[in-house]
Amino acid sequence: MNNYKLTIQYDGDRYKGWQRLGDSDHTIQGKIEKAISVLTGEEIEIVGSSRTDAGVHALMQVANFKTRQDLTEERIMSFLNHYLPPDISIIQVEQVDEQFHARFHATDKTYLYKVWNRAYSHPFMRKYSMHVVKPLDITRMREGAVHFIGEHDFTAYANAKSKKKDSVRMIHALDIQEKDGFIEFRVSGNGFLYNMVRKMVGTLIAVGLGEKKAEEIPGIILSKERLQTGGMAEAEGLYLEEIRFKQQK
Repeated sequence: MNNYKLTIQYDGDRYKGWQRLGDSDHTIQGKIEKAISVLTGEEIEIVGSSRTDAGVHALMQVANFKTRQDLTEERIMSFLNHYLPPDISIIQVEQVDEQFHARFHATDKTYLYKVWNRAYSHPFMRKYSMHVVKPLDITRMREGAVHFIGEHDFTAYANAKSKKKDSVRMIHALDIQEKDGFIEFRVSGNGFLYNMVRKMVGTLIAVGLGEKKAEEIPGIILSKERLQTGGMAEAEGLYLEEIRFKQQK
């Protein structure tokens, strides 16, 4: 079997997320699988590194698929980009070792969250950022971000529908920067629970607005109570930015 690795970008605005549902025409995975199945003449299932939520975007999603067909990387890339809608792009195709698995071999992921922090809306970024009208206190939010770094049980920051039995995750970094009216939250870790990043950003926004205190965050994490986190940041501001993999032998 030939194994191919895809690097993908997409605008998640009109999709129900990455993971294929019964109505596959409205998921990223479903769209790509349909295109590859047409190309190969086989029923293809792709494996994605991360299952982004409805409305979430990707600057770098990675997936792999296996086929009996011996296809060139150029043929796959050309066909898929012709067949797929313009809000999904395949930016790289690589033939990889048959053992490569996009989900199991991913070691770290980075998510980017964009907030437009002005009293007026941003006409061109309203579908790609969350609008917070009141000024956010960057210093307070950075003080709060420190409490997320390290290994914690993030049950409080998981969606109630999450099926993960193990809620312990390692957060390596959570950086907050301000530029030209945008506040960017960039969080890196070994994995994330369903809605986890949006809930973390929601807590930090509450801190930035003075609705919560930075020093409350350790207690929220320890409580494992979802209701204590505050609001959840909107999907359109979230981007899967980077995925790193362990070296293959």
